Amino acid sequence: MKKQTASIRIQQKRSASQEHSVPLYLTSSFVFDSAEQMKEAFDETIEHDIYSRYSNPNTNEFVNKVCALEGAEAGYAMASGMGAIFSTFAALLSAGDEVVSIRSVFGATHTVFTKILPKWNIKTNYVSCTNVSEWEQAVTPKTKLFYIETPTNPGLELVDLKAAADFCKKHKILLVVDNCFATPVLQRPIEFGADLVVHSATKYFDGQGRVLGGVVAGKKELVHQIYLFCRSTGPSMSPFNAWVLSKSLETLKLRVEKHCENALAVAKLLGDNPEVQKVSYPFLDSHPQHAVAKAQMSAGGGIVTFELKGGYNRAVKFLNALKMLSISANLGDTRSIVTHPASSTHSKLTEDERLAVNISQSLIRCSVGLEDVEDVYADIAQAIEKSK
Repeated sequence: MKKQTASIRIQQKRSASQEHSVPLYLTSSFVFDSAEQMKEAFDETIEHDIYSRYSNPNTNEFVNKVCALEGAEAGYAMASGMGAIFSTFAALLSAGDEVVSIRSVFGATHTVFTKILPKWNIKTNYVSCTNVSEWEQAVTPKTKLFYIETPTNPGLELVDLKAAADFCKKHKILLVVDNCFATPVLQRPIEFGADLVVHSATKYFDGQGRVLGGVVAGKKELVHQIYLFCRSTGPSMSPFNAWVLSKSLETLKLRVEKHCENALAVAKLLGDNPEVQKVSYPFLDSHPQHAVAKAQMSAGGGIVTFELKGGYNRAVKFLNALKMLSISANLGDTRSIVTHPASSTHSKLTEDERLAVNISQSLIRCSVGLEDVEDVYADIAQAIEKSK
């Protein structure tokens, strides 16, 4: 079964009502036919839903679809993307372990690395996205995993997945990839050798700004460790959110392909605008890692970043001059969204930390939606003009 078909046709077993669309399972717990069956379920010698904190037909269906799309052996769903990221670290790392991570990570992930994990004596060594020799220098006998985003948020830097997998195999460490920006429609890190992928399902998986969710998928033995951590600590995805997300995955490929088409068009138009001093998009020839993008992605994604002449004040004027596009911290929505990362999603970083990952005060992140692309760019263009 091809991946697009699997994202539509994987469903929970129908009930006696023979429904075509899977119903919501709004129940906190599940019953057993006997005491013996209940014991077998808790012993995990049979598969049987027990309690919706860690198992529910709706979440099971959503996870099974994600695994089919990513080519993963197993997966587990959490309440949010950061729930998935933190639970992965908490389950797989122990006091005294070290992490190697690229510097260009989401702001909340940076906070986990610098403020939360150090409480348990877990150290993170930051490296560049591209300098493999820097990766080598950061590895120590205590290193447990290598964490990457590709493309990165918001700088749209690329990490060579094959090089990362080879590096991890050489040092016998785990490779964990945040695949949120690309989605499995454009990129499947497991096929390059990643051990786990994580997603904020809130973004493109939902695609309409409705619900929160996170998911991790990959090797069965690693996912089982994460499951055991989540089973006891409770970062559960709600059945309702799982039901919404499972239905959303049925249109993921169609939506992502259109996002990419629109984003490429916007990127090209921005490149011709004299008030724009820099445009970044993985499938533009001008992107410094264009060859890497073409080698591991089938299209460039739905995010475009650009810098306006005039710094922070110009960026603020630009955002305030928009008429149609939304100002929001979210992305991956059907509606186009603009964000000023330096004052919002990455505001907890110092100015030096932001500049180290190419987040300037004039940087604008645009999540290009599914509107008519002429309308999207027309709003951007008029806001650029008014912000002079």
